[in-house]
Amino acid sequence: MTVKLNKKAYDHAKSLAKDKQFKLDEMGDWSEHQPSTDQENAFIEKHGMDEYAKWHLGVDDEQDESNKGRYKFPFGDFKKAHRCGVIAVKMRAAQRDYDDIEKAADHLKDMLDELM
Repeated sequence: MTVKLNKKAYDHAKSLAKDKQFKLDEMGDWSEHQPSTDQENAFIEKHGMDEYAKWHLGVDDEQDESNKGRYKFPFGDFKKAHRCGVIAVKMRAAQRDYDDIEKAADHLKDMLDELM
C-alpha cells in the first residue's frame, strides 16, 4: 500500500480554512463528527468519487479510483472541515510514518489555530 498526500484535498482544505468553512472543535470530537458509512455512500452517490476524494488528505494509488478505500485520512463532514478531523489525521499519519500527510495536517491545524 502506497499512501501519499492527496494534493487536491490539501488545496481544498486550505481553501475551506481561508473561507472560514471549518468547525473549530476540540481534539476528541472527531469520533462523533466524522461521517458514517451511510453518509459517505450517499455523498458519493450524489456528488461522485472525485468530490469524495477532496475530503481525504491521503490517497492509496494502488487502489482503483472507483474504490472509496483508495481515499484515507478524512478531515470533514462533506460540508465543513473539522479541526478535530485535522488533528486526528495528524496523529494517525504520524503513527504510520506518512510524513507528507502529517506535515500537511500540521499546517492546516496551524491555520485553524490562528482562527481560534
